[in-house]
Amino acid sequence: MSLIGSIGNDPSAYLQRLPGAGSAGSGELPIPPLRTDGTGGAPASAPADFGSVFDKMVSAVDNKQREAAEITRKVLLGDSDQLHQSVIAMQEAGVAFQLMVETRNKVVESYQELMRMAV
Repeated sequence: MSLIGSIGNDPSAYLQRLPGAGSAGSGELPIPPLRTDGTGGAPASAPADFGSVFDKMVSAVDNKQREAAEITRKVLLGDSDQLHQSVIAMQEAGVAFQLMVETRNKVVESYQELMRMAV
């Protein structure tokens, strides 16, 4: 018997478990409301200021790097024997920094692409 055949012939039992499925088991998912500006898509919400979002990312990366440095300092001074925690914290800080740099690179690339557009 195939994997598909093992599910059964009546998919309505599975469709009734989907979020938004009516009591009749129609299986239709709810349609999100249109944006108030009439453009469709996701519901309207307050736009996030990119500067504040990027500032939060930079501060989060800085905090991770400070925590990693503190854990490493404790290991080097002999106050802690959690060498694995130090390595993990340093890797987390490194990955967070790489993500921040790549995000910055994409923003700069997008800005340069906008500047090349003819108006």
